[in-house]
Amino acid sequence: MRLLSDLLFCLRFYSRLPLPVFRFEAAPHSMGDFGRAVRLAPIAGLLIALPAGLLMAGAGVVLAPELAAVLALMALAATTGAFHEDGLADVADGFGGGRTIERKLEIMRDSRIGAFGGVALCLSLLARWAALTALLRMGLTPALVALLAAAALSRWLGLLPIALLPAARKDGAAHAAVGPEPGAMALGGALALGAGLAPWWLGGGALWLCATAVALACGAALGMVYVSHRQIRGQTGDVAGAAQQVAEITFLIGLCIRI
Repeated sequence: MRLLSDLLFCLRFYSRLPLPVFRFEAAPHSMGDFGRAVRLAPIAGLLIALPAGLLMAGAGVVLAPELAAVLALMALAATTGAFHEDGLADVADGFGGGRTIERKLEIMRDSRIGAFGGVALCLSLLARWAALTALLRMGLTPALVALLAAAALSRWLGLLPIALLPAARKDGAAHAAVGPEPGAMALGGALALGAGLAPWWLGGGALWLCATAVALACGAALGMVYVSHRQIRGQTGDVAGAAQQVAEITFLIGLCIRI
């Protein structure tokens, strides 16, 4: 039951899926044991992206790749409530528009979106659309596997700021959440790595290509950790969302490399 409870917590945390409440759940909508539950973040990411992936694969049979990719991104945004995209926009506005740490954090908390955030959102959607379109041109199955692998891998990489940096605020979700347990992060990392290499072991890509894509995604997430440390001397939930976004983008782009 503990595994199922952790998975349900991750699904509720990362998405807006209408999940039922089971009898064994004492407090289904609380923060739960975040430190332990993160081990299943990759599996939750895969399940959350599954409807979008199936829609993309089905649409790809009768529609052009460009339209199928758009429908997949629309489904992802609807399923997650643009959870991570919101974090990316807030980080772009805060880091780009604030001069002091206090001002950066104030801007990041503002619900309004600025020029930096708008540009970041547009580029994020455009990069993922272009990568998915390119992958769809290679085949429906490679594109589906890539989308699911990216969702699983990036959910774990999005946890790196929380695991490696202190909370930048005295309140907020990042402060309230207990830091990920080392064992849970290790298990989640193994699942994420397995997902990142899925295009290879399912026969849809070369090992060097998948390994390169995983390395690029890891580098992008660690880059966000470094930038956040330099900018606000810590992390927030928005930083975790931004790390997930850049990791997902770089992984998908990495799978499109051709030599």
